[in-house]
Amino acid sequence: MSAESAAPEQRPENLKTGLFYGWYVVGAVLVIMTVTAGLGFYNLSVYLKAFVVQGGFSVSATSGATACFFIASGISGLGVAALIERYDPRWVITAGAFVAAFATLGAGYVTELWQLYLFYVLFGIGYAGAALIPGTTLVARWFARRRSVALSYASTGLSLGGILLTPLSAWLIERLGLGGAAPWLALIFILGVVPIAWLLIRPSPQTMGVGPDGDPIARDAAGTPLPADGIDFEDAIRSRFFILTAIAYIFAMMAQVGVIAHQYSLIFARTENSNTARLAVATMAMASIVGRLIGGQILAYIPSRGFVLALTIVQGVALVFYAFVQSTPMLIATTVIFGLTVGNLLMMQPLMVAEAFGLKAYGRIYSLTQLFMTAGVATGPAAIGFLYEWLGGYQVAFLAMALASLLAFLLIMAAGPIRALMDQAERASRAAG
Repeated sequence: MSAESAAPEQRPENLKTGLFYGWYVVGAVLVIMTVTAGLGFYNLSVYLKAFVVQGGFSVSATSGATACFFIASGISGLGVAALIERYDPRWVITAGAFVAAFATLGAGYVTELWQLYLFYVLFGIGYAGAALIPGTTLVARWFARRRSVALSYASTGLSLGGILLTPLSAWLIERLGLGGAAPWLALIFILGVVPIAWLLIRPSPQTMGVGPDGDPIARDAAGTPLPADGIDFEDAIRSRFFILTAIAYIFAMMAQVGVIAHQYSLIFARTENSNTARLAVATMAMASIVGRLIGGQILAYIPSRGFVLALTIVQGVALVFYAFVQSTPMLIATTVIFGLTVGNLLMMQPLMVAEAFGLKAYGRIYSLTQLFMTAGVATGPAAIGFLYEWLGGYQVAFLAMALASLLAFLLIMAAGPIRALMDQAERASRAAG
């Protein structure tokens, strides 16, 4: 059934309490992102170690297969976006969870190189169906005025997954082996996603008789509900704002993900203390949660574009610090600064897409930006690793990532105002009326 044409469901009792149901959707998305990120994105390093140590694969072969996760996720995201525009997102999330769980279940049976690559491809497809694209689309549908706050709460699940579920996954694999842990991980993926999706998520506020933020549904003079506002997909992707911000995020996420991948190694090399390195990783995760929650509140008072520009500059400064500082206190302080930007930069991408282009083609536009971003996510760790081996240290590598952040800043500056296309569309609509 189409998400737009679905008949209004019976309003649950919690609507009578005055709490907008969209917050229940946010809670559900937070839980789903916790599970998908904890057993997916952050768990990739755990799988890499398991396939190398227990499966006997080389580091280079496993690293190449891991890149297939990002490629498969980025490409299949385009199809996921098209499906959630036509159908109830709960079906897409459910299908994604089962595909990811099926891939996880098969991880213990991987013995050949082609099976290793197939695992990561299927896992990437399932992750795309259950994680960011449907989650951010749902939050964008349910909120307008408080969209930044809602997204900050929902996307906190990304960091919580790395804190809560990735260590559990690593413990299970170390204790039971990959084959023994795989059924349990697959079960957690299903139980942590599917029941939550069907119990709490609703496709849109209109299916429950209200508009975004709980406002009355906007109607025309004849009383017919107005369609979702926004820019056509073809017009959006040809705009200067889309092109330049999409390229900017390639460089911003190249720097961010590359540094995250090498942060432990850098701090261990500088301090020769594994406890300090683990502390830094945990500190970064906590700082990203705090930063995201603070950012969601700040965005109620400052322009989104200005906030993103500030984030790219702060990230660049943190990477310059990483290149030079040696003492433990300064490394931890730098980790806090860097962590404050981590969650916010990722949160800002769907927020800017919704603000710039509206909800008319949000899913497809956002999925295309995700595909662009995959280039940065996939190349960042490899670029730092290459520079490290070539030059015998991290200093130049981290300075290069700081320059990537600066380039992201310049591209976003050149992209122009966020609301330019939406304002133009609204003026054209009023003129036609």
